[in-house]
Amino acid sequence: MYSEILLPTDGGPASEAAIDHAVELAAETDARLHGLYVLDTTAYPALDAGREAVLGALKEEGREALEGVTDAAEDAGVAVVSELISETPHRGIIEYATDNDIDLIVMGTHGRTGLDRYLLGSVTERIVRTSEIPVLTVRAPEDDT
Repeated sequence: MYSEILLPTDGGPASEAAIDHAVELAAETDARLHGLYVLDTTAYPALDAGREAVLGALKEEGREALEGVTDAAEDAGVAVVSELISETPHRGIIEYATDNDIDLIVMGTHGRTGLDRYLLGSVTERIVRTSEIPVLTVRAPEDDT
């Protein structure tokens, strides 16, 4: 059913909640898991002084998030690849999924509603609305939202 599963991660609680589901699905379907961290450089356009330090810290955060995905997949005997890219998150995820023949995208969500969702937006929500590829959302535990 699935041969390529994408797990975008930002290292947060919602993404952490999605790891187990993605790894279990990949194991059950003998699929390869793709861990993806999208470094959103557009979120920091005004940085001049200290830009490299901030970007370096964000890249390290991304590497650590991807390491968590890779470790979980390898512990379960699941084939895994990971990539850190720079792009607007929703665009980067859709482009990666399309370019890599992804069959399913597994993403964490905070389950925000109302004003919080309106003000903060949601990468997961944008993916759900725009992706032609099926998307499985995994809600973060209540105490982590």
